[in-house]
Amino acid sequence: MWRKYDDEFKQNAVKKVINGQSVVSVTQELGVNESLIHKWKRAALEKGDGRLSGAELSREVELKKLIRELESEGRKS
Repeated sequence: MWRKYDDEFKQNAVKKVINGQSVVSVTQELGVNESLIHKWKRAALEKGDGRLSGAELSREVELKKLIRELESEGRKS
């Protein structure tokens, strides 16, 4: 049986991934199929999330990824 998820639920799931949580851990935490998380993230990056445009959200994702990489390099030194 299909379950319908509201926009707030989807945005929350995508925000977790954008903030660095793995898709696998988000799916386990929320009990949602991994492919849905990827689909919601793709849609948010294309259309925006209601807070940011798709381009702004994509840039935010890139910057957060860069920050995580730099922090990781800093720990290795």
